[in-house]
Amino acid sequence: MDERSDNELLTELSHQWRVFYLRQYLRTNSYILHTIMLLQIRILVLIVHDPSGEDVNSLTGGPKLRKWYGAPDPYAEDGSNLEEPDKSSEEDEVRDAVLVTDGDNEIGQTIILSLIIKRVRVKALVKDKRAAMESFGNYVESITGDPKDSSFLKKSLRGVRAIICPNEGFLSKVESLKGIQHVVILSQLFVYRASSGVQAIMSSNAKNLAEQDESMVVASGIPYTIIRTGVLTNDRGGKPGFSFEKGCATNGSLSKEDAAFICIEALNVVPEKELVFEVVNGEENVLNWKDQFGKLMKQA
Repeated sequence: MDERSDNELLTELSHQWRVFYLRQYLRTNSYILHTIMLLQIRILVLIVHDPSGEDVNSLTGGPKLRKWYGAPDPYAEDGSNLEEPDKSSEEDEVRDAVLVTDGDNEIGQTIILSLIIKRVRVKALVKDKRAAMESFGNYVESITGDPKDSSFLKKSLRGVRAIICPNEGFLSKVESLKGIQHVVILSQLFVYRASSGVQAIMSSNAKNLAEQDESMVVASGIPYTIIRTGVLTNDRGGKPGFSFEKGCATNGSLSKEDAAFICIEALNVVPEKELVFEVVNGEENVLNWKDQFGKLMKQA
């Protein structure tokens, strides 16, 4: 247990928030910095007290933090654990969650952290539920299971209004997307198709999954956005700008941080039918992503 005083912990937490918002301001377009936000969320795991004396703890949520971030209350009034309801009707259920189909990789975690900050209800598919709890507390409904199991997939989609796919392989296994309002796919399909030699062999399975995912969402009739990126890199996002030219995804690259950010921005702009575009880091500075998406829709 941390031996620092409550005041010291609160001071550090406040400092982390100030650093976060300063960085957001300096970067103009509100890019989410994965490292800072992950540290921020983990700091909340420490038990502290607010001036009113009320406990604030992300593992149990803390009533104030749970209310602020929209995390579910894990306890009933009598103190007992609440179980996830499994008998709710699909027609009557409230669909207010965003499902991130890979909560283990870097892009998926960055997307999750951004959604938490935006106070969105988040569900995420993960391999290690304990690790997800340590990272996100109760602010994320972490789900583990066999992706080939239809009942597991059905449970994953319960209460979900939108899906963000940071990589390929989820949608092709889903039998139905009934009730989903928007699907956002981060696709490296053009990169896979352009690869050759050993690289082509290594990426052949990913290419097949990506093609199957896209075919499934196109056939579903649900509004979808496909973000075709170049090679994804670990470079710092935001600074270089972007390029949306046709064919740019074949030879260009995009930082993982930028890729996650564009997924979040695309989530809030639901096309009437579809929005498919290529994007890599370049020279174009995007000041308003809603306007940018509107421009891309007109060009399609």
